[in-house]
Amino acid sequence: MGFKRTIGPAGPRPDAEALTADLVAIGIKLRATAAKRAPNIEDTLLFASLDATEKDTSLLAPLVLWFRVHHPWVNADRLTRLVRDQDSSRVRALWAGFGRWQKSDPRFARLAKVHRGARVILGGDGREDPRFRQGPVRITASLTREREADVFDPAALAKRHSAYRWRLIIGPTYRADMWAALEADPELTPTELARRTYGSFATAWNVKRDFSCVEPI
Repeated sequence: MGFKRTIGPAGPRPDAEALTADLVAIGIKLRATAAKRAPNIEDTLLFASLDATEKDTSLLAPLVLWFRVHHPWVNADRLTRLVRDQDSSRVRALWAGFGRWQKSDPRFARLAKVHRGARVILGGDGREDPRFRQGPVRITASLTREREADVFDPAALAKRHSAYRWRLIIGPTYRADMWAALEADPELTPTELARRTYGSFATAWNVKRDFSCVEPI
């Protein structure tokens, strides 16, 4: 059977406890223990945005702060594809607002266009967060009040999350996630590697070949 690439999350949507552990693992400081494995960054961001718009608006502040600090190392291509496939207009509007907010980064141009409907309102009638003004989502500023200490900086997160560290080294690509996956399990086949990181078989084959040439440190 030939390899069929998938973009959507491989597992089910995590419950609140598992999501909290994953958020801690990608550098958001919550009162919980980090997940033992390093979760996929884009999967975690998507699941956090679903909870933030459907259940728990208290997640908006750390999510916005995380994106402000770490957006240069997000795989914008995969995040855009994930958000585009969501049925929730609230989630699409939120991420379109994020893309518009970070429009100086051309990688997020497509993300800014994933929502075409009416403007979505998150929060009450209080003062609007000016970062999202006149965009696809209106967020009450009280919901996005930031505390810098609530998120690890890039240097600290790189010590905690192997794929993030590789993204700092070679860029926010599928290839970076594959190097991290092989560090954790060098016996992965190219097919297993591609499935685990949502990448293509060709990229996985090349990374597996390159990884085999490098002596362990």
